[in-house]
Amino acid sequence: MQLVIISGRSGSGKSIALQALEDLGFYAIDNLPAMLLDALIDELQQADGKRASVAVSIDARNLPTALERFPTQLEAVRRRGIDCQVVYLTAEDKILLERYSATRRRHPLTRNSQMTLAEAIESEETALAGIRDLADLVMDTSQLSVHDLRGRIADQVAHHTSAQLTLTFESFGFKRGVPLDADTVFDARCLPNPYWDPRLRQYDGRDAEIVSFLEDYPDVGAMADDIRDWLERWLPAYRASNRSYLTVAIGCTGGQHRSVYLTERLARHFTGRYRVRIRHRELGIHAAVGAADATA
Repeated sequence: MQLVIISGRSGSGKSIALQALEDLGFYAIDNLPAMLLDALIDELQQADGKRASVAVSIDARNLPTALERFPTQLEAVRRRGIDCQVVYLTAEDKILLERYSATRRRHPLTRNSQMTLAEAIESEETALAGIRDLADLVMDTSQLSVHDLRGRIADQVAHHTSAQLTLTFESFGFKRGVPLDADTVFDARCLPNPYWDPRLRQYDGRDAEIVSFLEDYPDVGAMADDIRDWLERWLPAYRASNRSYLTVAIGCTGGQHRSVYLTERLARHFTGRYRVRIRHRELGIHAAVGAADATA
């Protein structure tokens, strides 16, 4: 059985993710009480394997005691040999506020309390901290459209197994903040910046003009090699700890040149040994290495 547990902050796209999996043939259940997870698995396993792929949503609508027991339940599920992924969706607070304002829906935690929307968003993050800490994949949906989110769920989650390690290299600009879904972050702002040459501003780190500029500086190659060596040293340890996803974020000031170049260079190096993805946040691109398609 393949089991995907979708969790995360209200307004981050959990329903869209669950619907995407359902459209791909998963048996989907929204708002499953966490205490019923074991019973659900028992029932489905007795159905002669007819429900081989199952997706459930477990979120802050659960009783607090049920959320507290979730880590123990998850461990028990995995001991049964079930291929289980926990996917946690999140978004920036201001984005969640904008989404609720646009839809005029009520946040689940404000229905029976005097909490403001902002207080409910903060409280929910605290309530779900135990699930987020156990998540195999944390996905920041702040800048994703519905189409983009469905595409990433189909690509990264639906056909993924816990035996694989998906390695995502993400470029970003520090001026827009560090990605919420980054597992480890490297800072390239100390490297020479092509932005200060007016002839190069129109290009990004994938273009030959920027590649040529950066490769003229030994420090750029040294940083790329150091990050590569660090990952070579520690990726086996991440894999041994049953990690099936790892997002390596590399930032520069604007997320257009230095970080994009390093992301592309590192992704090429690890392609072939891992399932490698590239995401350029400020360019709006997410694709498999070597794939012709990209989501913009």
